[in-house]
Amino acid sequence: MRGFGPDEYKSRVVRAQTLMAENGLAALLLTTEPEVRYFTGFLTRFWESPTRPWFVVVPATGDPIAVIPSIGGPVMARTWITDIRTWRSPDLTDDGVSLLSETLGEIAGDAPVGMPMGHETHLRMPLADYTRLSKAVRLVSDEGIMRSLRMIKSDAEIAKIGTACEIAGRAFARVHEFARPGVPLSEVFRRFQMTCLEEGADWVPYLAGGAGPMGYDDVISPASDTPLATGDVLMLDTGLVHDGYFCDYDRNFGIGTPDQRVLDTHARLIEATQAAHEAARPGATAADLFHAMDKILTGGAGGSDAGRYGHGLGMQLTEWPSLIPDDHTVLQPGMVLTLEPGMTIPGGQYLVHEENIVVRDGAAEPLSRFSGPALTEI
Repeated sequence: MRGFGPDEYKSRVVRAQTLMAENGLAALLLTTEPEVRYFTGFLTRFWESPTRPWFVVVPATGDPIAVIPSIGGPVMARTWITDIRTWRSPDLTDDGVSLLSETLGEIAGDAPVGMPMGHETHLRMPLADYTRLSKAVRLVSDEGIMRSLRMIKSDAEIAKIGTACEIAGRAFARVHEFARPGVPLSEVFRRFQMTCLEEGADWVPYLAGGAGPMGYDDVISPASDTPLATGDVLMLDTGLVHDGYFCDYDRNFGIGTPDQRVLDTHARLIEATQAAHEAARPGATAADLFHAMDKILTGGAGGSDAGRYGHGLGMQLTEWPSLIPDDHTVLQPGMVLTLEPGMTIPGGQYLVHEENIVVRDGAAEPLSRFSGPALTEI
């Protein structure tokens, strides 16, 4: 099934409204793609255009209200939302601000309206328009409501992430079809994205990686045209999308047989991943998972310059929490995480490994098919 039925969204609204009542909020105002989609199911690539602002208002009681450019009206009307208020956009004088202000005034009056304002949030509307709106409406922090809601995935959400992981797994299993000595890394990237689409991905917004005889010096760059060589280790890290949900994990491959130090480092990363997987139980913290991995990788020295050993995953490639020493977010059933240890190869560069899991009552469940300690050779 594509998307979700209305009950999924209605249950999200009820949970939000319960938290809003606890925090004295008359409404939530949401401006970003995942927040809008979380309550409405409004899925479109049109967010790639920064021209138009989009708003959803979740009142303290009742269903959400969409305040959106008229170009999006027909698509929003195909969701479960019935109160859709539109304006003709772009409007260089008043791009929805008056309509939004009227809507919030109708719902909240002088009562506070919450907006996500913490770490990993952003405002997707012109700052000048936000300033203008804040003079008419009492805008305050949502006190982390959206973060807490989105961290815990429903079984329906987890199933979509699991499907994305399965699609990526099938694509990884075909890397041998196009990765060989003499093939430029850029060509490998293109072919891998094509393979992801062939295997069922809706699109591939994220693909990074690297290749070299003793690892790679970064894990975020686009591919160069440098050809693969015998003895290289190749890494591909993909965040493909299935029905609006991401996977995010990588695989390392030996082009021939790499240096023994590469093989040993890869085995150490798998050991660290397994340790974090075993530690990922309700009541543990994000910091506990960091320390479980770091003990194996550095002897507890405190990690690497990458900054973290994993993160949340869902409607976005990276979500809350971060697996760092200072993040004491308590793990709960339904949280989907990446486990992403990395370490420097002795005498070489960097190697990173990543898997996806969901926290359950008891042992965590793998969503990606975990790699063994032996590096796959092509």
